[in-house]
Amino acid sequence: MNHAPASPEVLAEAREAFGRMVEAVRPKLHRYCARMTGSVIDAEDVVQDALAKAYYLLPTTEVANLEAWLMTIAHNKAIDHIRKRRRQGTEPLDDVPPQAAASEAVPPLEARETAQLALSVYLQLTPMQRSCVILKDVMGYSLAEVSEMLDASVGAIKAALHRGRENLRRLATSVDEAAPQRLGDVEARLLARYVDRFNARDFDAVRAMLADDVRLDLVEREERRGAAQVAHYYTNYGKVADWHLSIGFVEGRPAVLVADPATPDEVAYFMLIRIEDGKVAGIRDYRYTRHVMIDAVTAAG
Repeated sequence: MNHAPASPEVLAEAREAFGRMVEAVRPKLHRYCARMTGSVIDAEDVVQDALAKAYYLLPTTEVANLEAWLMTIAHNKAIDHIRKRRRQGTEPLDDVPPQAAASEAVPPLEARETAQLALSVYLQLTPMQRSCVILKDVMGYSLAEVSEMLDASVGAIKAALHRGRENLRRLATSVDEAAPQRLGDVEARLLARYVDRFNARDFDAVRAMLADDVRLDLVEREERRGAAQVAHYYTNYGKVADWHLSIGFVEGRPAVLVADPATPDEVAYFMLIRIEDGKVAGIRDYRYTRHVMIDAVTAAG
């Protein structure tokens, strides 16, 4: 018997219910993936992939521990991301064998130490070392929980922790951040105009800068495509006053930094603007996922 496809309204309600279910865990997923990928921006892509898979699997899966289940899916998606970079030659290849360094003699990283580590430092560890240190020392899971999430023995977890902690302490002050990327003159002028007109609330001028097939990702809220569909995005911004835009950098990438005028020295969130052929072709807005700022490295333009 064929079943009629669910209506858009039913699908929207199901997605909203799923979003509420995972809301409390989502910042943890991002924190983990940011350290696994070395980037709060790449981490968001990994988290979205993980949640899409979880949404697909949930109706046919018995889940005893939602957080552990989601962390496992996020871990696997992060490993997929790492494998892709491996093929590009940008990831260390060798994991510690389970029998090596099996003791946990090296003391755990303290909160002060983990807070001072740049995300890029974690990339110097093998994926296994990285996973174990993040889950155990940064996020506070027990050895048994880490073992379950990574599907590895406690002995293997201890071995990876031992080497990972040693390596992180050695590398903590030796990894240099990459130089900021710079836009070309045309792109820089267009981005400056975008920010200027946005701040002036001249949204008609901003809309005129959009490519016909512009893509909007209002992270964790909605995605839209096409200038006509994206137009309402600016209408919503016109209804609130808790923002002021400036040009800057996030992880060395050109970005639009957003501050609340009440706290102008604090970056509340950011936007990534993709420019192609003299038009705004893509917008990714992190207004509703401000937890990414916990680990984001920003700089004024």
